[in-house]
Amino acid sequence: TSRDNNIAFKPKLPYDYFHKEVANRLVERLDDICVREEGFPLTLEIGAGAGFVYEAIVSDSGLYPDIDIGVGNDELSLMEKEYLGGRGGIRKLVQLDSSSEMLHRDDLFRELSAGQAGNGDKTNSSVCETYKLVAEEEQPLPFPDGTFDLVISSMAFHWINDLPRLLTEIKRTLKPDGCFLFALPGGNTLPELRSSLILAELERTGGVSTHVGPYMDISDVGSLLTGTGFRLPTIDVDEIQIGYPNMMVLMEHLGRMGEGNASVNRRDRVGLGTFLGGACIYRELYPVENPDKGGENDESDGGCASEREEGVVASAQIIYGIAWKEHESQQTPLERGSATRKMSEISVTKTSGRD
Repeated sequence: TSRDNNIAFKPKLPYDYFHKEVANRLVERLDDICVREEGFPLTLEIGAGAGFVYEAIVSDSGLYPDIDIGVGNDELSLMEKEYLGGRGGIRKLVQLDSSSEMLHRDDLFRELSAGQAGNGDKTNSSVCETYKLVAEEEQPLPFPDGTFDLVISSMAFHWINDLPRLLTEIKRTLKPDGCFLFALPGGNTLPELRSSLILAELERTGGVSTHVGPYMDISDVGSLLTGTGFRLPTIDVDEIQIGYPNMMVLMEHLGRMGEGNASVNRRDRVGLGTFLGGACIYRELYPVENPDKGGENDESDGGCASEREEGVVASAQIIYGIAWKEHESQQTPLERGSATRKMSEISVTKTSGRD
């Protein structure tokens, strides 16, 4: 697959920064939705990759900020951490991915790090046990009905061809009132790169082709969740902007992090002239904004591009979604025609701010 071909088999790659950031922001949402005392003991991760979600779950940052179990201000013991689990009360995480190379990429590095640090890895496995499983995400999931308390996925759904089928399988494996939490890139991801290459391609070849994606529009996410039977869907959007020296460095990072163009209708080869033209257009249209200096027409710096901070900016739209499997305890809308008052009977009284 493209993920296998684009990944370099070196541990703790410097290109993992984006996936780690999204995984951390996704796991932080567990602190907001984990209203049950037992949390989500058994969790399944779809498209686990190199284990960024697991690292966020067992991280010490904000792990037990507001829990009082009678130990005062002393640190929690290993036994108490094992009882509470990782963030969100997760005690066991099943990491599922179709790529064995991605799933086990950092295994040797973690073993070596654990040996040098003593019992660090043992502590993490005691807080949250994990099991890695190589399986196809687009095939029936190898789990019985109602197995998991939580299914989580970070930056994996845009690689799925038959997403409705996968969502149906996720709903099947969830327990009643189980939670589904995910993050995926939205349709407005990398608009700067897309527009720059389109303009360059129009100038050089007179036509356009797909260079970015494919990504899902936010309007389709809610329809997919409700169409597959999930209840109480909540969707929010976050935008992440990152600066790069130029467009070529951006494209190198995209390839190294395994996020290259996976569109079926992409061109087999794009000319060097198109890339050079796109890089120049990118630099002119989307430079890194330097708040310490004025714009192009600012006389304080003479409007000289060489005096302003060099570089370009790349934007990523991340869609976060939360949905639940149906349960009798969940709030439901009243039946049609059960209202006891008409809308015309509702009165609004305006009061001044002085009151």
